Formats: sequence, structure tokens, C-alpha cells
Amino acid sequence: MSGALASGTAHAADYERLVNGSFNSGSADPWWASAGVSNRVTNGELCATVTGGTVNPWDSLIGQNGVPFEAGQSYTMTFDAYASVARPAAAVAGEGVSPYRQIAKHDVALTTTKQRFTFTFTSELDFPDAGPGQVTFHLGAQAADTTVCVDNVSLVGGVKPPGGDPVNPPKKINVNQVAYVPGLPKHATLTSDATTAQPWALKNSAGTTVASGQTTPKGADAESGDSTHLIDFSSYDTAGTGYTLTVGTETSFPFDIATDEIKKLRYDSLAYFYHNRSGIPIEAQYVGEQYARPAGHLNVAPNQGDNNVPCLATITCGYTLDVRGGWYDAGDHGKYVVNGGISAWQVLNTYERAKLIGDAAALGDGKLNIPEKANGVPDILDEARWEVEFLLKMQAPDGMVHHKIHDQNWTGLPLLPHEDPQARRLSATSTAATLNTAAVAAQAARIWKTIDPAFSAKALAAATKAYAAAKANPNKIADPNDGTGGGSYSDSILTDEFYWAAAEMFTTTGEASYRSDLTSSTHFKGKSLTARGFDWGSTGPLGDITLALVPNGLPAADVTAIKSAFTTVADAHLSQMSTQGYPAPYLTPTGYDWGSNGLVANNISVLALAHDFTGAAKYRAGVFQGLNYLLGRNPMSYSYVSGYGDQPVKNVHHRHWANQLEPTLPTAPPGALSGGPNSALQDPIAARLLAGCKAQKCFVDHIEAYSVNEVTVNWNSALAWIANWAAEKVTTAPPVDTTAPSTPGTPVASDTTATGTKLTWTASTDPESGVKEYDVISIEGDALRVVATVTSPTATLTGLRPNTAYTFTVVAKNGANLRSAMSPQVSVRTKPDVVAGYCKVVWRASTWSTGMSVNITVTNTSPSAWTSWKLEFTMPGNQKITQGWSATWAQSGQAASATNVGWNANVPVNGSVNVGFNSSGSGSTTPPTDFRVNGNPCTVG
Repeated sequence: MSGALASGTAHAADYERLVNGSFNSGSADPWWASAGVSNRVTNGELCATVTGGTVNPWDSLIGQNGVPFEAGQSYTMTFDAYASVARPAAAVAGEGVSPYRQIAKHDVALTTTKQRFTFTFTSELDFPDAGPGQVTFHLGAQAADTTVCVDNVSLVGGVKPPGGDPVNPPKKINVNQVAYVPGLPKHATLTSDATTAQPWALKNSAGTTVASGQTTPKGADAESGDSTHLIDFSSYDTAGTGYTLTVGTETSFPFDIATDEIKKLRYDSLAYFYHNRSGIPIEAQYVGEQYARPAGHLNVAPNQGDNNVPCLATITCGYTLDVRGGWYDAGDHGKYVVNGGISAWQVLNTYERAKLIGDAAALGDGKLNIPEKANGVPDILDEARWEVEFLLKMQAPDGMVHHKIHDQNWTGLPLLPHEDPQARRLSATSTAATLNTAAVAAQAARIWKTIDPAFSAKALAAATKAYAAAKANPNKIADPNDGTGGGSYSDSILTDEFYWAAAEMFTTTGEASYRSDLTSSTHFKGKSLTARGFDWGSTGPLGDITLALVPNGLPAADVTAIKSAFTTVADAHLSQMSTQGYPAPYLTPTGYDWGSNGLVANNISVLALAHDFTGAAKYRAGVFQGLNYLLGRNPMSYSYVSGYGDQPVKNVHHRHWANQLEPTLPTAPPGALSGGPNSALQDPIAARLLAGCKAQKCFVDHIEAYSVNEVTVNWNSALAWIANWAAEKVTTAPPVDTTAPSTPGTPVASDTTATGTKLTWTASTDPESGVKEYDVISIEGDALRVVATVTSPTATLTGLRPNTAYTFTVVAKNGANLRSAMSPQVSVRTKPDVVAGYCKVVWRASTWSTGMSVNITVTNTSPSAWTSWKLEFTMPGNQKITQGWSATWAQSGQAASATNVGWNANVPVNGSVNVGFNSSGSGSTTPPTDFRVNGNPCTVG
């Protein structure tokens, strides 16, 4: 046993830190396996088959991420374990990301008989819930293959309950956090037990009340469990930003009355697909540096590639397929035909609908930030083609289509696609996958007929072959137990897929055989449209949408009947929404399903199509009412679209948008739709944190809560469809404020230091939209530079240069984003830079004739905490740094520097940070005396 071990026992406030340590559910979630290790749950135990021949114990792992540890607290880990042969193993607590610091390690000798192991330790590291804390079993460094089984794995300790209180408690007033559209109803929800109407006030960005009224009590709400009131502020229509609603002491998140954000969402929602492309580098010029990454699964180590993928060992297929490309499906690196099918179809239908009855120009070439944005083809088609080409590659020689391709075993989070070491395998062909491909390929054939005739012909040939193969194999169901390394996506009812594929084949070709299959289906004329909605497993309505929109040979009465089915279901949605505290067009008899937000989005599209078919204003209003729910008017107070609103989801379940687990990785980019509330709580984190939740409250913004917070291509295709429709249908805003704010008063400088100063000025006024904020501007010759943006008439400027003259002016902006004239100028000279007692450095070196190893302790002796730091000094002799740790090291000549990394950037007053390096060279090894931190000299201790 090693690490910081303690001899005491855990105290009464201890909590269980691991989830699913008993494996009683039959699932291994969220335990993962590294490359060369295969997990399975057998007889209530987690058994790992470990490939022999690895060098180090840590080369073969099973583990659980997001394990919370508290520094200074005691923990006791217990587990049962045995192996197929006597062998060593180790249980390890530590950090799951670089620099992989270890908290404790317990070596055990496993036998073929189950034994109970226990060890206690004190954590010296502090990892919050879902942070980089990790528990693993080291199983490598064995010559031969072995099997290791563990059970009853427990980690008890700490004083903070896992998950604790919600990081972001729900608001009492919930609004669309993004924007309400001028000219449409504007509703919000108040949570209150009051049985009488409550006064509300709408305030502009300056805090001035611009409208007021009384709430309408609605009482108990079934889906949320809240007692709710309706706030209706539809009569106020002045465009602007930063509005809030207040009732008593409660205030909503700010929101706009505008159209720009809805128009922006159409492109951000479509950008999701480029971010998740497989087999191509995701370049910074299109997505920014933080989201750029190398191509995944192109057979570049450690990838094993998608270019020559065999079938699962349990399947005899006799060939391999090149299935590079396509979109990664969801939080994992799998690619699934039945989910990719509906996703590609919706993206293509977004364009096809716009070309027929909408605004196709908004989806043209150059509208998306993708590599193909200047090839003369609408960008939305370029993006969809990336997936369509993949679907065609999944077709087997006999015309059937493989259901999916993914890793042989589940991988842990975080893991970028190009770092995935797992072998890739094709699952068996299925009738559902074959019909998905037939439908999408037929759709693609007609869309590309004049754009790229060769591709159109290729797609139609594949569609024809697939449809015939599916008819010859009508009941080849995907194995529901094929869920290792990727989801099973099994569907035992295929009449809806046959209907959808027949609709697409008939619409593209007009052939009588497809028409016969179509009109004889039990789904014909909208029979599969329901209040639950459609998704990858219920695709009949996709055929109805095509038949209702695209000219075909059906009698007009049949097309009218299909359109009437949409208006009937849309009316049911509106009726249901009128009774809800947080209106969402979605109703099931047993709570909310996995991916409820995707179903909500698809039902919003039913409302949108009802408006397309009738022109009735009530359906248009219903679309935006549904968007309100997704963008924040829900009982969890989240915008379920990343990057939109003041409280958007951030910690979606995704292997490379994994900031919650690895701070150097990003959160999801703007425009990703979270799966949303799921009453079944089908992951251990959701089950632990949300037990007993009401349907609309079965949600947590947690990366490991995949059953409520995953993102997928088919939910984002639904979002993209409705975002594009909404962007078409926003009205031109009514007359807006055209009067700029008054000019701010002359700034007065005070509290000037070497690096900063405080400016205060007389506030501007704006009786219409209110003063939203002020830009403080530095006048630098002929150039103007905004150095601060504040909401009140005072600003504390930092980051100025010592002993330097500055000239500042101030400009006010109102809620309509109009700018005032510049204020009179003020001149300020910063003080000379003299910061005494800023830092202390202790240098400890082990030296030899050709080099040295140095550990440096840097202490913050200044009066303020550091949020970042850079240590500089002159290297003695001709020593050159060969290796450094706990910092980013640099050396130019004898000038050396160490800059903080993410995990040690913050250093409190009197706090210390430890760094070090190894160097080689000769000459003097006398410690430096010119240490500086952030440019300030340090004392040497």
C-alpha cells in the first residue's frame, strides 16, 4: 500500500463516493475499460478479460471517473475480487487526467477464490463532483490473458454529499432566456404557492419598469410538481436587450425582445454536425482553436481505423468495409445507421422544405463555416452529404446495411476521437438500418439530381438495392443485447420504416410498386402521428412530411388527408400546452422519455408544418411557445441549448466536450441540444441525484448523467429543423427606440496605482430603452480601444502599464444598442511599478557534474490572491532545462520561465505552488537571485 494512508476509521458524516459498485442492475455503467480490456457483468460481478503482454500495471485498467474527493478527508475503499489465476493487481485513487497525480494505491494478491480487501487513506487532493477524480484497478503487466472479477466496490468518506445541493437552484420566474419575438405572445412562468394574482413588473436593462400587470394563478402542474402562475407580457413589443421580469423579490434571468438570436441559432445548430464529423480534421479556421482537433478513426495510432473494419467475432460476414466519414452519433464515438438516418433526413428536409415553400437562400453556399463553403453547393447539403456517403458505405454486398460501427468496448470520458485506441467492429446488418439507408438515399437522389447527377445516380442505385434487400429480409431485427462499446438501437416494429422508405422511393421514382407499398401501409395518411412524437424508432411521420411537401403522384385528397393529420395532432398539442405551467408539446402516459427534448423539438415541427399547411397564426405562436421551453421556460431554469441564455447546459455527456472532467477541454459549442428530462433515470448519476423527481425535473447538467444530458445528431437535427423554420418566420420588429442615450459626464480618476485606476462619471439617461452598459475607451493616437464594459457609472481598470499616461472617454449604450456621444476626456498617469513583498522563492537543488534537479517553492506574499502567475529567473552556468513539471517551462539563452498550468493557476495569499525541472550542463550551479513573479521581484528564502 502506498499514498497518503491513514490508520483511523471514517466518521459518521461519510458518504458513498462510487456508483454501481454492486453491479446488481446487470450493467457496468459507469465503469469503463481501457484498450485490451473487455468488461462484462456476470452473476452480479464485473469481470474484466485482460489481454496479456502489456508492460506496466496501468496499461490495462477498469475504472470509474468523476469520483469526488475532499482534501484532508479520510476514505475507506473496500471490494471483493478474484482472478482466473493467481496474480497481482492494485486499487488506485487519483487523478484521471494529466498530470495523473495519485492519492493512494493498494496492492493486492488475487487468487482464484474471492477475497475481501479494505484500505483507508486521507486525500491530499481536492476534486469536486464530476471533476477529474478517479478510481481504477491496475490489471496490466501480465504475460498471459487473465480474467479479473470485482464486486461490492465501495469508497466511503468525506463530509460533502455527492452532488450536494444543485449548483444552480431553479429560478422562481422562468423565461425564454434568449429572446421573445416581437409581435408574438410573450409568456413566462412564476412558481408560487399563492392562490391569488401577484403583481409583476417588466424592467428594461436600466432597471426601469416598462410594463406591469397581474399574474394568472394556474395551480398545481402535473409535469413539474410546481404550483404555477402565468405572466403574460405580450402587449409590450419594444425591441431591446436585457429585460427582466420581477415579482416581489424574485427576478428572472435577462432576455431580449429581438429576432437576431433566433436567426443565429439556425447556423449554430447546424454547426453541430461539422464538430462531430469523423474522418476529417476539425479545423480552427471553422470552429476556433478550442474546438479544433485532429481527424478521428483514420488508422493513425492509437486509432485502429475505420478504413478496414471487420464484423463482430460473433458474426460471419467474410469481408471488411471502409466506413470512414459520417457523424459521431452522440457522447461516444459510434456511428449508428438508424440514428444517422433520421438525422441526415431532417437536415436534408430542412433544405428541401425551404426550397419548396421557404427561404433556401439562407441555407446557400457560404452560410456555414465548413470546408466546403465555397464549392457552389448549398452548405447544408455539403454537411448532410458527409453522413449520406457514410450510410452508403455501410451497405453490405447483398444490399442489406450494417446496423452500426463502434468501439469493441466502451471507452471512458474524456477521450478525443483521434486518441481512441479501441478496435472498431461492424454489427450485423438489420432491416431497420437497410430501410433507413433506402429512405435517405432516395431523398438524396432527388435533391442532387441536378446538382451532382453522378452522386444522385449512385444514391438511387443504393436505395433501390437496399429497399429490395429489406423486402427480402423483412424481420432482421438488430440484437437488443448488442450493447457493448455502443448502444444497441434495437427496434422490433418495422412497419413505420417500410412506410417511410416507400414514401421516399415513390416520391423520387414514381414507380407503381413503391406506390402500392405506400398506400397499403397501416401508416398511410398520417396514421403514425401521435402526441408523443417521432424519433429514430418511430419514423412513419417522416414519410408523411415528404408526401405533404414534395410534389408526387398521389391524389390531392390523399395529400390533404396527410396535412389534416398534422393539424389534428397540432391542435392536440396546443390544447395540452394551454394546461401546462411550463408548456411543451409532448405527452406520454408514463413520464418523460430518454431524449424528451428531441421529441419536443419534433413536435414543434408538427406545429410548424400545421402553420405551413394552413397559415393559421395559432400554430406559429405554438412553435415559439415550444421554443420558450427549450430555451429556459422550464422548471429547471436551464436553456437546454448550449451557449444560449444566461444558464445554458454546459456539461453535456460527450467524450471531447468534457470540460467538467478535464479543464483543458471545452464545454459544448453554442447550438447543441441536451436530451433533457428522463423519468426513467437510466444512468447511475441521475438515479443517485434525481430519485423521486417529477417528469420535467428529471434533469441534471452533469457529464456522467448520460440518460438526461447526452447530445446526439438526431436531437440536433430536430433543433436545426425548427431553428431554421423559426428564423424564416420571425417578423420584422416594430418601430424601436431610435434615440441614443445622453452623453455621460466627464470621468474622474481616483485610486490610481501602477497598473490600474478607478473612473467615475455622471450617469447617462435614456427614458425609452434604458442605459444597458458603458464602454470605457482608451484613446491611443488615432485608435480607440475598449478597455472595460460596465453596467454602472464607475469602472475599475486593471492591467495598465506602470508610469504611463492614458486618456479615457466613456460611451453609453441603451437597450436598443444605440450609442451615446463620447464623454469629455480624462488624462491619467499610472504610478511607477514598485511592488514590495510580492513573492518568496525557495530553491532546492540536487547537483552533479553534468546537470541538476531542482524543486522550487513559490509563495504568494502579496496582499492579493494570484489568478495566474509566471516565474522568471536567470539559469546558472550554461544549464539547459531538459524536463519540467507542474508548469509550462520555457528557456531562451539563460533566461528561464515557468507559467502556471490550469490546475495551479490560483494561489491564495500566503499560499504556495511547487514546480521543478531537470537540466543538463556545466559551470556554476549557484542558485539564481533574480527571481520575479508577474514581473515583481521576489525574496529568496
